[in-house]
Amino acid sequence: MSVYYHENTQTFHLTNGQISYLMKILPNKTLGQLYFGQAIRDRESFDYLLEMKYRPMTSYVYEGDNLFSLEHCKQEYPVYGTTDFRRPAAELLQSDGSRITNFTYRSHSISPGKPSLPGLPATYCESGDEAETLTICLEDTLLKVSLYLHYTLFADLPAIARSSRFENNSRQTLHLTTAMSLALDLPDCAYELLHFSGAWARERHMKVRRLEQGIQSVESTRGHSSHNHNPFIMLRRPGADENCGEVLGFSLIYSGNFLAQAEVDAWDTTRILLGINPFGFDWKLSGGDTFQTPEAVIVYSDKGMGAMSRTFHRLYRTRLARGIWRDKPRPILINNWEATYFNFTEEKLLSIAKTAKEDGVELFVLDDGWFGARSNDSAGLGDWNANPQRLPGGIARLADRVEDLGMQFGLWFEPEMVNKDSDLYRSHPDWILQTPRRSVSHGRNQFVLDFSRTEVVEHVYTKMANLLSQAKISYIKWDMNRSITEAYSVALPSDQQGELFHRYILGVYALYDRLHTEFPNVLFESCASGGGRFDPGMLYYAPQGWVSDNSDAVERLKIQYATSFCYPISAFGSHVSAVPNHQLNRSTPLSTRANVAYFGTFGYELDLNQLSPEERDEIRKQIDFMKKYRQLIQFGDFYRLLSPYSSNFAAWMTVSPDKHTALVGWYKILNEVNGPYRRVKLQGLAPDIDYVIDGTVCQGGDELMRVGLLTTDSAAGERQKGEPAAVDFDSRIFVLQAKNKREPA
Repeated sequence: MSVYYHENTQTFHLTNGQISYLMKILPNKTLGQLYFGQAIRDRESFDYLLEMKYRPMTSYVYEGDNLFSLEHCKQEYPVYGTTDFRRPAAELLQSDGSRITNFTYRSHSISPGKPSLPGLPATYCESGDEAETLTICLEDTLLKVSLYLHYTLFADLPAIARSSRFENNSRQTLHLTTAMSLALDLPDCAYELLHFSGAWARERHMKVRRLEQGIQSVESTRGHSSHNHNPFIMLRRPGADENCGEVLGFSLIYSGNFLAQAEVDAWDTTRILLGINPFGFDWKLSGGDTFQTPEAVIVYSDKGMGAMSRTFHRLYRTRLARGIWRDKPRPILINNWEATYFNFTEEKLLSIAKTAKEDGVELFVLDDGWFGARSNDSAGLGDWNANPQRLPGGIARLADRVEDLGMQFGLWFEPEMVNKDSDLYRSHPDWILQTPRRSVSHGRNQFVLDFSRTEVVEHVYTKMANLLSQAKISYIKWDMNRSITEAYSVALPSDQQGELFHRYILGVYALYDRLHTEFPNVLFESCASGGGRFDPGMLYYAPQGWVSDNSDAVERLKIQYATSFCYPISAFGSHVSAVPNHQLNRSTPLSTRANVAYFGTFGYELDLNQLSPEERDEIRKQIDFMKKYRQLIQFGDFYRLLSPYSSNFAAWMTVSPDKHTALVGWYKILNEVNGPYRRVKLQGLAPDIDYVIDGTVCQGGDELMRVGLLTTDSAAGERQKGEPAAVDFDSRIFVLQAKNKREPA
């Protein structure tokens, strides 16, 4: 791993043997982009990559020179209006109304390890030899503003983390209206853009489009990363697939409004921008003030989308998630929400918990409805005191009683919201986000607390910390069930209202970080009406998140398959729920519900007391299976095999680091009549190892990867007597265990 600087040619080269990232100081002292991709050998000069031609209708930097124009140069952190007409990475509104800036090279430094970003989630290192960080200081000498570009190259991953910091060293007050975390100019546009979009209950569905001249983007203006789009995009070369081809992944470690944009100009140069959404953003930068952007991560793969995903999985699972739960298998839980909704008593909850304990569940989670006057979703939110009618002994007694059963206890909160019918709102009606003299919109009968205000965050912290101190709470489900409207804070002056969205999410991070630090043994799970804030920013505080409110096994195939392109399996909150499913009214086999939910943190969202003895027996076997293999599932290497987006089948697998054990999940959505013989080619195995499949058949790793695993069932031909019936929504888990090593052929 090395970060080189060649002073004679003013060239930077970041390389770790897997990737190379090349930059150069341009003739006007701004910073140019030369190359990002597969590793190349270092050399003194790569100046041949800086191509310049005369083009009519082009503006040029220097009078008398008709070659050097920023319009036709690839740049590292571009600005608008000094011969570049593409969308910029930064924009500063000045007191005279100008938005023109010119950031030129001043200095740079190279240091081992990786600095933290105060107040923001970010990847980290545990030792200095894990990464090396290049910081380049640019300066607008007229404005006296410094711009620090941070690049962290990881030693053993084809990944670079980037962020930017602005520092106003003048007495002039400026307004930062655009501050992207990452800009990358690529020399061509021969890519397909993949993004992950949807809505509530159908989050992160994979979308593919070809890059064309013009702008294509996904974004959020909802105050959170949103169900609708995710702060993650990919570029892949046509023909690239899971196992081969060039792929670039771009991920933003942020939970608020974001923009991910690809702009292709008339000469087919592609500019990627990723960062805080400039829409509605305006950060007042007084003299002496600084502004730090969130961190973005770029991953390069020349071995297809699967290798890119496994890089993100490893980085985010081990160097973004933190705390004691980072590396620990997650407890199998049962959540009472779909079992009871608001209709419960302490004894009813204990009845569910007792039965769950008998079946092997380890954690009981009490969801919404335990506090204040909360008999429905129109009252009580914000009053974090136990309802004495439902819980006469409070949370502490219920937690003790659950612990006495031999289980851990978990609790639901929605700390960012309030009902108007609550003691909190009656005491502090000015604490919600609201625009003066205008009506206030609601969502789920609730309103958004102004988390840009420290006194609001402090109040919520006190309530949550008191409960966590007084009761034996091992797990927190942190929910957020509406987007921000009327984005205005009565506590901010008029010239800082454009800071509201970012200040809000900084308040959320501050509360998370304080609780995470003071209660290190608590397992936090993030949630936002399911997957409305399932993003890398949340993983820094909560190592797992509720993937979607939609727990239907068939729908989850698409959701979990697409989510795996960026996020590790250990982050997937995934449960077995009742049928007919509460979101789709579809009934799927209990086995399939578990076979999908295994590939995540695993739990149940139903009342086990309502099941038959045969179903209870099956659940016990499911729990035993998950306990045996959860270390492998949650921390193994994950491979996508068959896409539910392109066929009636889906398949994926996870492989242990030593390649001795693997699990294959195979899923059929609708049954067939007289169908073909079927097989699926596996990945990630050792070709020289023989594997015993489900304790019977033995095949070599080379055979399983090149010939395939047979998945033919009774739908091929006519079912014979004694043969298991193939059905709609069928599935199977194959267990592969190494038997021995073979001599190479």
